[in-house]
Amino acid sequence: MDPKDSAHAAALWVGLHLILLLVLGVLVTRQRRKHGVEIGDGGVPGLVQAIRAFGNATEYVPTALVGLAVLAMTGAAPVLIHLIGVTLFLGRVLHAVGLSRSSGATWPRAVGALATWIAYIAGAAALLFYAIP
Repeated sequence: MDPKDSAHAAALWVGLHLILLLVLGVLVTRQRRKHGVEIGDGGVPGLVQAIRAFGNATEYVPTALVGLAVLAMTGAAPVLIHLIGVTLFLGRVLHAVGLSRSSGATWPRAVGALATWIAYIAGAAALLFYAIP
């Protein structure tokens, strides 16, 4: 296995998550313009939801991407990086969709949160495995 394969796998998921964060940020901006709200949420439910969808992603995604990058640096198998990356990405997309549509509990939000936690657990376990020489 070429060590660059791990880096390429991590690069794919970092790139896709950056696009996801950009899309969520644009959705906040669109809501702000639509409702004329410059700071805060203005009490506008759609803006509150867009802000939380973006905020929640920014709370979880950066740490997970650091984990993927470190896994790539350890030479972890690309398939492992892809499995964690796709689980995290699908989880974050589902969570954002669920939160954007309703402030209450929705199945996409619940499944998205669960997938995110699974990616975190798998990433943590893999990092600990690769930490032991």
